[in-house]
Amino acid sequence: MPKRTDIKKVLVIGSGPIVIGQAAEFDYAGTQACLALKEEGYEVVLANSNPATIMTDTLVADKVYMEPLTLEYLARICRFERPDALIPGIGGQTGLNLAVRLAKEGVLDECGIEMLGTDAESIAKAEDRELFKELCERIGEPVVPSQITYSTEEALEAAEKIGYPVILRPAFTLGGTGGGFAENAEELKVKMKNALTLSPVHQVLIEKSIKGYKEIEYEVIRDANDTAITVCNMENLDPVGIHTGDSVVVAPSQTLTNKEYHMLRDSALKIIRSLKVKGGCNVQFALDPYSFGYYVIEVNPRVSRSSALAS
Repeated sequence: MPKRTDIKKVLVIGSGPIVIGQAAEFDYAGTQACLALKEEGYEVVLANSNPATIMTDTLVADKVYMEPLTLEYLARICRFERPDALIPGIGGQTGLNLAVRLAKEGVLDECGIEMLGTDAESIAKAEDRELFKELCERIGEPVVPSQITYSTEEALEAAEKIGYPVILRPAFTLGGTGGGFAENAEELKVKMKNALTLSPVHQVLIEKSIKGYKEIEYEVIRDANDTAITVCNMENLDPVGIHTGDSVVVAPSQTLTNKEYHMLRDSALKIIRSLKVKGGCNVQFALDPYSFGYYVIEVNPRVSRSSALAS
């Protein structure tokens, strides 16, 4: 893609404070993004509330706002700075959620700010479990049997239909926060209460448990001209059931056959094109080690741990 000359000032949203052992990739990616933008001659405005990262050093961005990462403060920054564009994808889930809210509240339109990379509609399709499931079914990609729920009663009904054990996946949370497995109705009641509280939209996906499957990830990248490539693929040492953030990942994969490798690669590229993601994207698969069938677990249309590893 040629350099954009119509953009002068870019706002970068950081990820805020991180948990020890988790999410340091956002600071790494954010720092690199700021330096790369400055090298290209753009004025960089950074919003990040984390003082313990090199990203908020005065040399990394032209202007640093160490303010709370909330809709109110970001809207004030947008109205004061009037950047030409906004980059949400390197601030992890925090950056994505804030960018989507700024778009929904009309702040981006009001200030004439363009969202660079993946747009709000594509982010919503990837992040909203029901929309993503519908997209996968439409393009013929297998997804785990599941149901969106908004209450404990709905979750209990869904689990009875799907069959225990089930996994809880709260929408719009980082690092699997609030998720977990439920072997029976009693466990589901307890975990559902926490999951609903932690999801900002109070939405939880109840999904068939696929514990024991191989967990495979593909880091793919696409531009606005629909050129898409696979950067690398990765294999978690631990099977599905242990969160990827708590597992060791190996790049490239070590145990996939050539057929399995290309089957999942083709699927990842089909998904990123259907979502119209612009930039990096992480696609996670569960591969049955016995039947060699697979399910699409989820897509992260943003910087992830895998992005940092792939780079």
